[in-house]
This record gives sequence, C-alpha cells and structure tokens, in this order.
Amino acid sequence: MCNLCIGYDLGVPEELAHQWRDLLSQHARTVCALDEALSAHGLGMSEYEVLERLACECGERPRMQELAAAVHLSQSALSRTVGRLEKDGLVGRAMCPEDRRGVAVCLTDEGRERYEAARPTHRRVLAETLTPPQQQPA
Repeated sequence: MCNLCIGYDLGVPEELAHQWRDLLSQHARTVCALDEALSAHGLGMSEYEVLERLACECGERPRMQELAAAVHLSQSALSRTVGRLEKDGLVGRAMCPEDRRGVAVCLTDEGRERYEAARPTHRRVLAETLTPPQQQPA
C-alpha cells in the first residue's frame, strides 16, 4: 500500500474503492473487446455508439451537442468521430433549420446498413463480457 493510503480513514469503506477499480477494469475490457470485434465492420466502439444513437432517433436529427451528451464524448471527440463517419458515407451533417448556428447529424442508408450488420457483434461482445461466468451458457 502506498504511503498516501496509510492512516487515512475517510469514513468510506475500502471495499467501495475495490468495487470502483473492478468497474473500471470491466469497462476497459469491454471497450477493448468491442473495438476489436467491431473492427471487422470497419467501426470502433465510439463510431458504433454514434450510429446506434442515430438509428434509435427514428428519423430525428439530433444536434451535435445533444449527441455528444448521449454518447459521453467531448464536443471535439464527437466532431472527429462524426467526421470519420461522414467521410465513410455513414452519416451526414446539416445546419439545424430552427437554429442556423447548430449542426444536426443524420444516419445515411449506408450507415443504417452498417449499424444493422454490426449490431449482432456488439450484442455478442456485451453478452460475453458483461454476463457473470456462472450465468454464461456452457
């Protein structure tokens, strides 16, 4: 144990810190597994998440800041991600009709097809990484 940890009792059970580290480890393992599996579809995890959010919008065109909040990316990270997806023809950007300062994002037909092809892979990885071992099929 490091010197900073010795002698400190903040009234929080040490078990919570262990649970937090376990959660971070599980998140990192899941992200790595998703990135690896989704690469077969030409996508990374962040790109897939953007496509999924857009696919679930039922034709609505969310603004970039709404999308950033939904996928937990900074504005600049989302801008780069959307730029890659747009370059690949999977999404489109347009000015918001009600507020010309805003930029809206929409899923293209090709983007919807790529999302639908990648979705089973995404769900399989989630089942493999998030299902407790004792509940996984043999």
